Amino acid sequence: MSHARPVEPVEPPHFRHQASGAHPDGRPTEESEAATASETLVELRPLLFSIAYRMLSSASEAEDVIQEAFIRFQQALRDGMRIASPKAYLSAVTTRLCIDQLRSAPKRRETYVGHWLPEPLLTDSDAVDPAAHAEQADSLSMAFLLVLERLSPVERAVFLLHDVFGYGYAEIAGIVGKSEENCRQLATRARRHVKAEKPRFEASREQRDRLAARFFAALNEGDLDGLVGMLADDVVVYGDGGGKAPQWARPIVGAERVARLLLGVSQDIRQLKITIELHQVNGQPGAILRAPDGRVVSVFSLDIADGVVQTIRSVINPDKLAHIGPVADANAMAQERREIRRRERTARL
Repeated sequence: MSHARPVEPVEPPHFRHQASGAHPDGRPTEESEAATASETLVELRPLLFSIAYRMLSSASEAEDVIQEAFIRFQQALRDGMRIASPKAYLSAVTTRLCIDQLRSAPKRRETYVGHWLPEPLLTDSDAVDPAAHAEQADSLSMAFLLVLERLSPVERAVFLLHDVFGYGYAEIAGIVGKSEENCRQLATRARRHVKAEKPRFEASREQRDRLAARFFAALNEGDLDGLVGMLADDVVVYGDGGGKAPQWARPIVGAERVARLLLGVSQDIRQLKITIELHQVNGQPGAILRAPDGRVVSVFSLDIADGVVQTIRSVINPDKLAHIGPVADANAMAQERREIRRRERTARL
């Protein structure tokens, strides 16, 4: 993973200095506080979201962390402190909040129903995420985020800040509260884990997109032969319903089994008049499946390498789709599908 744009050095824990505001005690005026905070929010939100989302694999949780970080930033300004580098301060606070949140994640995962997947993130536009280079798009992929899940919270922070965002070890040491040498060791250990499990993707984005377009066209049309021809022999399908929407109970493996599973999905798409909307999902080809009224049913993401689809991930958990738009009632749609099939069976008798 090559290094991204470096950020301004962090000076923790003493990088706050008294401001020279309009008040006799040195505090800035309320107007200057509001203007500074507003400008900082607009400028730094994309970077902070990039860090928080990669740390937490959740768009909604990343937004919550950013909001808390800005509250702390505004409080610091109200306390009469001058922050030499808002970017450095907010990057540090955001990362620390993410580490704290990740430390509680294992307990929540133990009670999670079914297979857990990251919250899907639409990345069609660079406005969603400032990382425009291919290597940074790959660091957003669901496959990569799942690899990061195997790292400790601090390892994850050190690896991301250094290898993805280009922070120096001295800066990172101040953020995570470790020595610079310890951070180097953490990064080396994390890099070893990531290298061993790092997912492969088709080098050309154009080739990925062309294959994805063919894949979703075949899915829409119920073209079994076409689907089989685009799947790796050991292709795997994962589904995340979180116990709140119908989903596959376990991973489905193998081209024939996956193709037949997708054929059933295709039948549902036609019977329920679901539309397929192509998108970049977590930097990889994917699609949003929408109900006739436009509400989101599920989001698919594809891992493509060697000219075939290697992995298919489907998120239908409504809690993980709300940030994309209004969410359809998947359970009601499943009931509608069962009713349609019951009527078809009755008509054949």
